Amino acid sequence: MKKYVLVGASGRASMMYAKPIEERFKDTAKIVGVFDINPLRIEALKKLAGIEYAPSYTDFDKMIEEQKPDIGIVTTMDSTHHEYICRLMEKGVDVITEKPMTNTIDRCKAILDTQKRTGRNITVAFNYRFIPYVTKAKEVIRSGVLGNIYNVDYEYILNDWHGGDYFRRWHSYEKNIGSLLVHKSTHHFDLINWWIDGTPKEVFAFGERKFWGDDRYKDHGERCLTCENPCKYKYNWDAVPIDRPMYLECESADGYFRDRCLYRNDIDLPDTFSVTCKYEDDILMTYSLVTYGQYEGFRCNITGDKGRLELHYGDSFKSLMPEMKVYSLDGSITVVHPGEGIGDHGGGDARIQDMLFRGVKEDPLGHGATCIDGVKSIMIGICSNISIKEGRKVVLKDELDWTKY
Repeated sequence: MKKYVLVGASGRASMMYAKPIEERFKDTAKIVGVFDINPLRIEALKKLAGIEYAPSYTDFDKMIEEQKPDIGIVTTMDSTHHEYICRLMEKGVDVITEKPMTNTIDRCKAILDTQKRTGRNITVAFNYRFIPYVTKAKEVIRSGVLGNIYNVDYEYILNDWHGGDYFRRWHSYEKNIGSLLVHKSTHHFDLINWWIDGTPKEVFAFGERKFWGDDRYKDHGERCLTCENPCKYKYNWDAVPIDRPMYLECESADGYFRDRCLYRNDIDLPDTFSVTCKYEDDILMTYSLVTYGQYEGFRCNITGDKGRLELHYGDSFKSLMPEMKVYSLDGSITVVHPGEGIGDHGGGDARIQDMLFRGVKEDPLGHGATCIDGVKSIMIGICSNISIKEGRKVVLKDELDWTKY
């Protein structure tokens, strides 16, 4: 039986970790503490997840000293991940962290330095690797049917509601996340790295804000709750059951609004991106992200000297049975049916939870993501941000050579 503490009382902490541990893993895992700077949100999370028995803390050090956990689960704002990851390791505690592991080079160095010094383990919760559709793509690539991989073309479309939601919350400021190339695209970059067993080498990128922010609608209010103007994107506080108790009813403690206007002029992040990346083995990758699409999902083409794999995954990640196609040089086409993924994120959440909280004896495809995996994915995003601002190609290891760790 391992003891866990939750560091950050967020919706993700509740639905991804606290509730599943209580409902599915009580024989192997126990939550012995919940920390957050907002005491109301702690109590809301505990009630929603059915863990009212877990002690509440607004003092992080006190929680660690009193509970002596085996593992800390970090689900705070991206810009504070490094702080709690490092403090946990310094106290002899292993870490599970939500993506992205962190959002700047200096913070990434701090994590790597601390891990090297303490020898503690960091697991990055890349649940996308565990989606059955994604896993089948890995199996197809590993089978060798594509031959030597030369090119990857990956396009991700966030629909306007999902994409816009990032611009309502704390995610809409550079200081908090870096950009969506770090916060969101870290998933996608990790998938590509994992699929092709690749190490990113250099990037060039563009990013602009085309759709959200900039007072495009002049008569907007500060937030949806008090805005009287008709709007397609008016926030529905009852659409997601946890939102009202965890956010609206907890505002008095910290003043955080979950429903800020999507058109306010203080948003400082791009919403449209184009990235080119070259890998150390000369694989070329192109990537694009839009946050106001007409549907949700990704399209990815992976081309080698023997074949081409075409992936089309959307319009929902709840319950799908999509297919993928392999095109061979002899003109044959093979249709692959990965099978159905049940549950959140196409079945990925439940499968990674099994690995995290019950353990696996074998991991032949390398589903488990290490600290270095986390570094490789965020460095594509962080260095793309540098490229966008400075208009130049950026060599990743010139900014941070993770091989020294």
